[in-house]
Amino acid sequence: MRKPVTLGLAALTTILVFGGLAMAQQAEVITLRGAEVDEPVHLDKNHGQIETRMQRNYRQQPPLIPHAISQYQIDLRTNQCLTCHDWTKAGERGAPTLSMTHYLDRDGNELDHIAGTRYFCNQCHVPQANAPALVENLFEPSSPTVR
Repeated sequence: MRKPVTLGLAALTTILVFGGLAMAQQAEVITLRGAEVDEPVHLDKNHGQIETRMQRNYRQQPPLIPHAISQYQIDLRTNQCLTCHDWTKAGERGAPTLSMTHYLDRDGNELDHIAGTRYFCNQCHVPQANAPALVENLFEPSSPTVR
């Protein structure tokens, strides 16, 4: 009884493996970063300022990021956004400073460093892109002049 089941599973596995290999050979891989995995991406390409900033769609919408962040390290030990946008460095780097709300703890106390609840920037902020919508969206902005 076990021998036909084992043979059937072996045959199915063989078909799936070879079918998957054939499909992988035919598929063209397109990377999101626009370069091969081992190809270095120049800093200028990553930090190019977008000429026209997109309008916000509603009040209190987090601002969009006008440059690529695909290679930024944001984890428990490092936040590369803060190398330009922290209040101590923004002036010399010519970058916008973080809102003062990012320096308030949960109880509303002012801190000298970014609050832990605001540390992971890409929870709220995303890079702006003029890309086609992935799904239909019927959202209407509250006002065309919201900044």
